[in-house]
Amino acid sequence: MLVRLLYASRAVDTSPGAIEAILTQAREHNPSCGITGILCYGGGIFLQAIEGGRMAVSELFGHIQKDSRHKDVALLHFEEISERRFGGWTMGQVNLNRLNHAILLKYSERAELDPYAVSGKVSLALLEELMATASIIGRV
Repeated sequence: MLVRLLYASRAVDTSPGAIEAILTQAREHNPSCGITGILCYGGGIFLQAIEGGRMAVSELFGHIQKDSRHKDVALLHFEEISERRFGGWTMGQVNLNRLNHAILLKYSERAELDPYAVSGKVSLALLEELMATASIIGRV
């Protein structure tokens, strides 16, 4: 049973080293658990989609909720899926500071990442567009 979970959180430390540590940990841990996904960050906010088996995704989300590097963790969207959309990444990365602001403006009131102010489906559509426009780096 494959599932996709989308969540948002606020970073406690938004330094490049802290972001890289999160990505490194994900890339080292996720393949053995069958987890794939992408992580966006900007303005101190993380938006992450994770895909994999139901239990593996649930367990990972539980760890994220307790992770001291995140605060205000909010579940935005959860669904059973027949196939992965982000299967080519152990944990792809999008740096929204380097992104065309028109993409963000397409999905929100202002050209800034605020998944707390839009529906989970809108945030998922943003991630899909980022994937389609090759804005995601860090492929497996």
